[in-house]
Amino acid sequence: MTQRIYLGVLLLCLGLMCPLVTGIFMDKLASKKLCADDNCVYTISLARAEEDYNAPDCRFINIKKGQLIYIYSKLVKEKDSGEFWAGSVYGEQYEDHMGTVGYFPSSLVSEQHVYQEANKTIPTT
Repeated sequence: MTQRIYLGVLLLCLGLMCPLVTGIFMDKLASKKLCADDNCVYTISLARAEEDYNAPDCRFINIKKGQLIYIYSKLVKEKDSGEFWAGSVYGEQYEDHMGTVGYFPSSLVSEQHVYQEANKTIPTT
């Protein structure tokens, strides 16, 4: 009897999670990106936000004017799309050492320092 109750609860939980597993389809921002290495983990440059930006969905990051952003990749611009870069910002007190990583419009930042050239073209997934 107890095993049937546990099995029923397990099946109910799996049924409730099913919509979470399927996810929401989002359009690709670009087919290729420029990186400094094959895994896009090395910092390309350091940029400063010239304006505030509120992220429209989970792929993007919020940035505030004056905030420093470490750039890891630059999406290759395609027709009818904006130019986006991927980077990370850190909390004002640097309490979040992992940072928040995501995309933002490149037009809202100015590069302050280039560490290395983004000369590897990688397909996006």
